[in-house]
Amino acid sequence: MLKILKILSVTTAIGMLPLLLGGALVTKTGSADGCGDSWPLCEGELLPANLHFEMIVELSHRMVSGAVGILVLLLAILSWKAYRHHKEVIFLSFSALFFIIVQALVGAAAVVWGQSDFILATHFGISLICFSAVFLLMLLFFEIDKKLHTEDIHIKKSHRIEIYAITVYTMCVVYSGALVRHTNSILDCTDWPFCSNSEPFAFASYSFHQWVQMGHRFAAGILFLWTILLTVRMLKKYSRSEVMRWGWIITLSLITLQVISGSLIIFTQLNLFIALAHALFITCYFGMLTYFIHLSFRSSRKEK
Repeated sequence: MLKILKILSVTTAIGMLPLLLGGALVTKTGSADGCGDSWPLCEGELLPANLHFEMIVELSHRMVSGAVGILVLLLAILSWKAYRHHKEVIFLSFSALFFIIVQALVGAAAVVWGQSDFILATHFGISLICFSAVFLLMLLFFEIDKKLHTEDIHIKKSHRIEIYAITVYTMCVVYSGALVRHTNSILDCTDWPFCSNSEPFAFASYSFHQWVQMGHRFAAGILFLWTILLTVRMLKKYSRSEVMRWGWIITLSLITLQVISGSLIIFTQLNLFIALAHALFITCYFGMLTYFIHLSFRSSRKEK
Protein backbone atom coordinates (compact mmCIF):
# COMPACT_ATOMS: atom_id res chain seq x y z
CA MET A 1 0.00 0.00 0.00
CA LEU A 2 2.87 2.39 0.78
CA LYS A 3 4.21 2.03 -2.76
CA ILE A 4 0.78 2.82 -4.19
CA LEU A 5 0.45 5.87 -1.92
CA LYS A 6 3.89 7.13 -2.95
CA ILE A 7 2.99 6.85 -6.65
CA LEU A 8 -0.44 8.39 -6.12
CA SER A 9 0.90 11.29 -4.02
CA VAL A 10 3.62 12.06 -6.58
CA THR A 11 1.04 11.94 -9.39
CA THR A 12 -1.33 14.20 -7.45
CA ALA A 13 1.41 16.70 -6.55
CA ILE A 14 2.50 16.89 -10.19
CA GLY A 15 -1.15 17.20 -11.24
CA MET A 16 -1.59 20.15 -8.89
CA LEU A 17 0.96 22.15 -10.90
CA PRO A 18 -1.05 22.37 -14.16
CA LEU A 19 -4.09 23.12 -11.98
CA LEU A 20 -2.31 26.12 -10.44
CA LEU A 21 -0.82 27.22 -13.75
CA GLY A 22 -4.17 26.72 -15.48
CA GLY A 23 -5.80 29.13 -13.05
CA ALA A 24 -3.08 31.67 -13.79
CA LEU A 25 -3.54 31.06 -17.52
CA VAL A 26 -7.29 31.68 -17.25
CA THR A 27 -6.63 35.04 -15.60
CA LYS A 28 -3.79 36.10 -17.90
CA THR A 29 -5.71 35.27 -21.08
CA GLY A 30 -8.96 36.86 -19.88
CA SER A 31 -10.76 33.52 -20.09
CA ALA A 32 -12.57 33.67 -16.74
CA ASP A 33 -15.88 34.25 -18.57
CA GLY A 34 -15.11 31.73 -21.29
CA CYS A 35 -18.08 29.59 -20.23
CA GLY A 36 -20.32 32.49 -19.30
CA ASP A 37 -21.98 32.28 -15.88
CA SER A 38 -22.61 28.56 -16.14
CA TRP A 39 -20.98 26.07 -13.75
CA PRO A 40 -20.10 23.17 -13.79
CA LEU A 41 -21.47 23.08 -17.34
CA CYS A 42 -20.09 25.42 -19.99
CA GLU A 43 -22.72 27.74 -21.46
CA GLY A 44 -25.26 25.27 -20.09
CA GLU A 45 -23.77 22.35 -22.05
CA LEU A 46 -21.33 19.58 -21.24
CA LEU A 47 -19.33 20.32 -24.38
CA PRO A 48 -20.50 23.37 -26.37
CA ALA A 49 -20.44 23.07 -30.15
CA ASN A 50 -19.16 26.60 -30.83
CA LEU A 51 -15.81 26.50 -29.08
CA HIS A 52 -13.54 29.54 -28.98
CA PHE A 53 -10.13 30.17 -27.39
CA GLU A 54 -11.35 31.57 -24.05
CA MET A 55 -13.89 28.77 -23.72
CA ILE A 56 -11.25 26.11 -24.43
CA VAL A 57 -8.92 27.59 -21.77
CA GLU A 58 -11.67 27.78 -19.14
CA LEU A 59 -13.10 24.36 -19.98
CA SER A 60 -9.64 22.76 -19.91
CA HIS A 61 -8.99 24.28 -16.49
CA ARG A 62 -12.26 22.87 -15.18
CA MET A 63 -11.44 19.42 -16.54
CA VAL A 64 -8.00 19.46 -14.92
CA SER A 65 -9.56 20.67 -11.65
CA GLY A 66 -12.04 17.79 -11.73
CA ALA A 67 -9.34 15.19 -12.45
CA VAL A 68 -7.07 16.52 -9.69
CA GLY A 69 -10.04 16.65 -7.32
CA ILE A 70 -10.65 12.94 -7.92
CA LEU A 71 -6.96 12.18 -7.28
CA VAL A 72 -7.00 14.16 -4.02
CA LEU A 73 -10.17 12.34 -2.89
CA LEU A 74 -8.63 8.95 -3.71
CA LEU A 75 -5.41 9.92 -1.94
CA ALA A 76 -7.31 10.98 1.18
CA ILE A 77 -9.35 7.75 1.29
CA LEU A 78 -6.38 5.42 0.78
CA SER A 79 -4.26 7.39 3.25
CA TRP A 80 -6.97 7.07 5.88
CA LYS A 81 -7.34 3.34 5.27
CA ALA A 82 -3.61 2.62 5.45
CA TYR A 83 -2.49 5.14 8.10
CA ARG A 84 -5.51 6.14 10.16
CA HIS A 85 -3.28 5.89 13.25
CA HIS A 86 -0.77 8.40 11.82
CA LYS A 87 -1.87 11.91 12.82
CA GLU A 88 0.32 13.74 10.29
CA VAL A 89 -0.95 11.62 7.38
CA ILE A 90 -4.59 12.09 8.35
CA PHE A 91 -4.23 15.83 8.92
CA LEU A 92 -2.47 16.46 5.59
CA SER A 93 -4.70 14.20 3.50
CA PHE A 94 -7.93 15.74 4.73
CA SER A 95 -6.44 19.25 4.59
CA ALA A 96 -5.74 18.66 0.90
CA LEU A 97 -9.30 17.43 0.39
CA PHE A 98 -10.80 20.35 2.29
CA PHE A 99 -8.88 23.01 0.37
CA ILE A 100 -9.50 21.44 -3.05
CA ILE A 101 -13.22 21.67 -2.24
CA VAL A 102 -12.87 25.28 -1.07
CA GLN A 103 -10.92 26.12 -4.21
CA ALA A 104 -13.66 24.63 -6.41
CA LEU A 105 -16.41 26.50 -4.53
CA VAL A 106 -14.58 29.84 -4.76
CA GLY A 107 -14.05 29.28 -8.49
CA ALA A 108 -17.69 28.34 -8.97
CA ALA A 109 -18.90 31.38 -7.01
CA ALA A 110 -16.74 33.65 -9.15
CA VAL A 111 -18.30 32.23 -12.32
CA VAL A 112 -21.92 32.22 -11.19
CA TRP A 113 -22.12 35.38 -9.09
CA GLY A 114 -18.90 37.23 -9.87
CA GLN A 115 -16.47 38.53 -7.27
CA SER A 116 -14.35 41.60 -6.71
CA ASP A 117 -10.69 41.53 -7.70
CA PHE A 118 -9.73 41.51 -4.02
CA ILE A 119 -11.75 38.31 -3.42
CA LEU A 120 -10.59 36.61 -6.61
CA ALA A 121 -6.96 37.20 -5.61
CA THR A 122 -7.43 34.75 -2.71
CA HIS A 123 -8.08 31.88 -5.14
CA PHE A 124 -4.42 31.32 -5.96
CA GLY A 125 -3.51 31.34 -2.27
CA ILE A 126 -6.08 28.63 -1.53
CA SER A 127 -4.62 26.57 -4.37
CA LEU A 128 -1.14 27.01 -2.91
CA ILE A 129 -2.26 25.66 0.46
CA CYS A 130 -3.88 22.66 -1.23
CA PHE A 131 -0.71 21.97 -3.24
CA SER A 132 1.41 22.25 -0.10
CA ALA A 133 -0.75 19.71 1.75
CA VAL A 134 -0.34 17.22 -1.10
CA PHE A 135 3.39 18.00 -1.39
CA LEU A 136 3.96 17.43 2.34
CA LEU A 137 1.94 14.22 2.24
CA MET A 138 4.13 12.99 -0.62
CA LEU A 139 7.31 13.74 1.35
CA LEU A 140 5.81 12.10 4.45
CA PHE A 141 5.30 8.83 2.57
CA PHE A 142 8.93 8.96 1.47
CA GLU A 143 9.91 9.48 5.11
CA ILE A 144 7.84 6.49 6.18
CA ASP A 145 9.59 4.45 3.47
CA LYS A 146 12.97 5.57 4.90
CA LYS A 147 13.89 7.38 1.66
CA LEU A 148 14.03 10.78 3.36
CA HIS A 149 15.87 11.07 6.68
CA THR A 150 14.66 13.81 9.03
CA GLU A 151 14.78 12.03 12.40
CA ASP A 152 17.71 14.02 13.77
CA ILE A 153 16.55 17.47 12.64
CA HIS A 154 15.77 19.83 15.49
CA ILE A 155 15.03 23.44 14.58
CA LYS A 156 15.61 26.03 17.29
CA LYS A 157 12.64 28.03 18.55
CA SER A 158 13.94 31.35 17.19
CA HIS A 159 14.39 29.80 13.75
CA ARG A 160 10.95 28.19 13.91
CA ILE A 161 9.33 31.55 14.60
CA GLU A 162 11.14 33.10 11.66
CA ILE A 163 10.06 30.25 9.36
CA TYR A 164 6.44 30.78 10.42
CA ALA A 165 6.78 34.53 9.87
CA ILE A 166 8.34 34.31 6.40
CA THR A 167 5.67 31.82 5.32
CA VAL A 168 2.85 34.12 6.41
CA TYR A 169 4.61 37.03 4.72
CA THR A 170 4.96 34.95 1.54
CA MET A 171 1.19 34.49 1.48
CA CYS A 172 0.84 38.29 1.59
CA VAL A 173 3.29 38.62 -1.32
CA VAL A 174 1.39 35.93 -3.24
CA TYR A 175 -1.87 37.79 -2.63
CA SER A 176 -0.36 41.05 -3.89
CA GLY A 177 0.88 39.24 -7.01
CA ALA A 178 -2.54 37.74 -7.63
CA LEU A 179 -4.05 41.19 -7.17
CA VAL A 180 -1.70 42.51 -9.86
CA ARG A 181 -3.11 39.89 -12.25
CA HIS A 182 -6.76 40.35 -11.37
CA THR A 183 -6.62 44.15 -11.58
CA ASN A 184 -4.70 43.99 -14.90
CA SER A 185 -1.86 46.03 -13.40
CA ILE A 186 0.96 43.91 -14.83
CA LEU A 187 2.19 46.34 -17.50
CA ASP A 188 1.18 49.62 -15.88
CA CYS A 189 4.84 50.03 -14.95
CA THR A 190 6.91 49.62 -18.09
CA ASP A 191 10.35 49.69 -16.41
CA TRP A 192 12.08 47.55 -13.79
CA PRO A 193 12.93 47.71 -10.91
CA PHE A 194 11.20 51.11 -10.68
CA CYS A 195 7.92 51.95 -12.31
CA SER A 196 9.82 54.51 -14.39
CA ASN A 197 13.61 54.34 -14.16
CA SER A 198 13.87 57.91 -15.43
CA GLU A 199 11.69 59.12 -12.51
CA PRO A 200 12.22 56.46 -9.82
CA PHE A 201 10.67 58.39 -6.93
CA ALA A 202 7.64 59.97 -8.60
CA PHE A 203 5.27 58.23 -6.18
CA ALA A 204 2.79 61.10 -6.07
CA SER A 205 1.90 60.58 -9.73
CA TYR A 206 1.20 56.85 -9.43
CA SER A 207 -2.20 55.54 -10.49
CA PHE A 208 -3.99 52.84 -8.47
CA HIS A 209 -2.68 50.12 -10.80
CA GLN A 210 0.87 51.40 -10.53
CA TRP A 211 0.63 51.36 -6.73
CA VAL A 212 -0.60 47.74 -6.91
CA GLN A 213 2.30 46.79 -9.20
CA MET A 214 4.99 48.59 -7.21
CA GLY A 215 3.56 47.40 -3.90
CA HIS A 216 4.01 43.84 -5.11
CA ARG A 217 7.55 44.50 -6.33
CA PHE A 218 8.55 46.08 -3.02
CA ALA A 219 7.05 43.21 -1.03
CA ALA A 220 8.73 40.65 -3.30
CA GLY A 221 12.08 42.44 -2.91
CA ILE A 222 11.84 42.20 0.88
CA LEU A 223 10.97 38.50 0.58
CA PHE A 224 14.00 37.90 -1.65
CA LEU A 225 16.41 39.61 0.78
CA TRP A 226 14.82 37.91 3.78
CA THR A 227 15.21 34.50 2.11
CA ILE A 228 18.90 35.16 1.42
CA LEU A 229 19.59 36.11 5.04
CA LEU A 230 17.56 33.22 6.45
CA THR A 231 19.23 30.72 4.10
CA VAL A 232 22.69 31.87 5.21
CA ARG A 233 21.74 31.40 8.87
CA MET A 234 20.18 28.00 8.22
CA LEU A 235 23.19 26.75 6.30
CA LYS A 236 25.50 27.81 9.12
CA LYS A 237 23.36 26.22 11.83
CA TYR A 238 22.15 23.03 10.12
CA SER A 239 24.90 22.29 7.60
CA ARG A 240 25.23 18.71 8.87
CA SER A 241 21.68 17.88 7.82
CA GLU A 242 21.47 17.04 4.14
CA VAL A 243 17.73 17.70 4.08
CA MET A 244 18.12 21.17 5.61
CA ARG A 245 21.17 22.06 3.54
CA TRP A 246 19.76 21.11 0.16
CA GLY A 247 16.27 22.23 1.14
CA TRP A 248 17.39 25.81 1.77
CA ILE A 249 19.62 25.86 -1.31
CA ILE A 250 16.61 24.85 -3.41
CA THR A 251 14.42 27.41 -1.64
CA LEU A 252 16.88 30.23 -2.34
CA SER A 253 17.23 29.10 -5.96
CA LEU A 254 13.45 29.18 -6.42
CA ILE A 255 13.01 32.71 -5.04
CA THR A 256 15.91 33.87 -7.24
CA LEU A 257 14.22 32.42 -10.30
CA GLN A 258 11.00 34.05 -9.13
CA VAL A 259 12.60 37.50 -9.09
CA ILE A 260 14.28 36.97 -12.46
CA SER A 261 11.06 35.78 -14.11
CA GLY A 262 9.20 38.72 -12.57
CA SER A 263 11.57 41.18 -14.20
CA LEU A 264 11.42 39.29 -17.52
CA ILE A 265 7.63 39.65 -17.55
CA ILE A 266 8.17 43.41 -17.85
CA PHE A 267 11.04 43.21 -20.33
CA THR A 268 9.16 40.78 -22.61
CA GLN A 269 5.86 42.66 -22.30
CA LEU A 270 4.07 39.77 -20.57
CA ASN A 271 5.40 36.71 -22.36
CA LEU A 272 2.90 34.01 -21.42
CA PHE A 273 5.43 31.23 -20.77
CA ILE A 274 7.52 33.46 -18.51
CA ALA A 275 4.40 34.54 -16.65
CA LEU A 276 3.45 30.91 -16.06
CA ALA A 277 7.01 30.12 -14.93
CA HIS A 278 6.65 32.99 -12.46
CA ALA A 279 3.61 31.26 -10.95
CA LEU A 280 5.40 27.90 -10.95
CA PHE A 281 8.45 29.16 -9.05
CA ILE A 282 6.42 30.77 -6.25
CA THR A 283 4.33 27.59 -5.95
CA CYS A 284 7.42 25.43 -5.44
CA TYR A 285 8.98 28.03 -3.13
CA PHE A 286 5.90 28.09 -0.92
CA GLY A 287 5.85 24.29 -0.88
CA MET A 288 9.43 24.27 0.45
CA LEU A 289 8.54 26.78 3.19
CA THR A 290 5.63 24.64 4.33
CA TYR A 291 7.97 21.66 4.56
CA PHE A 292 10.17 23.63 6.93
CA ILE A 293 7.03 24.51 8.91
CA HIS A 294 6.28 20.79 9.06
CA LEU A 295 9.75 20.10 10.45
CA SER A 296 9.38 23.02 12.85
CA PHE A 297 6.14 21.63 14.29
CA ARG A 298 7.91 18.34 14.90
CA SER A 299 10.73 20.13 16.68
CA SER A 300 8.31 22.00 18.92
CA ARG A 301 6.56 18.76 19.87
CA LYS A 302 9.89 17.18 20.82
CA GLU A 303 10.50 19.97 23.32
CA LYS A 304 7.27 19.30 25.19
